[in-house]
Amino acid sequence: MNRTLIFVKPDGVRRGLVGEIISRFEKRGIRIVGLKMLHPTRELAEQHYAVHREKPFFESVVNFITSGPVVVMVLECPNAIEVTRQMMGATNPINAAPGTVRGDFGLDIE
Repeated sequence: MNRTLIFVKPDGVRRGLVGEIISRFEKRGIRIVGLKMLHPTRELAEQHYAVHREKPFFESVVNFITSGPVVVMVLECPNAIEVTRQMMGATNPINAAPGTVRGDFGLDIE
């Protein structure tokens, strides 16, 4: 079994999508081994996105992720990273296939 970390970001929480997103993982047979709602601090956001620090979108990503509460999940299943990436869809919702989380609910890349 492998584990991966998934966020429902502030816009998904505001739009009331948490239950639907959790349901999709559960229906797939993925086990939720941790679940928490929190409002990320700037420090936590900067640590989480540190790999992108020098990129032009870093500031806007940090501002976005700290704009409201997020739901953080630790999911477990065989090939967890690959399976959840497939279910989430392409990073840019415009390119995400219908039936994926981003394809069905994503509005913009941030």
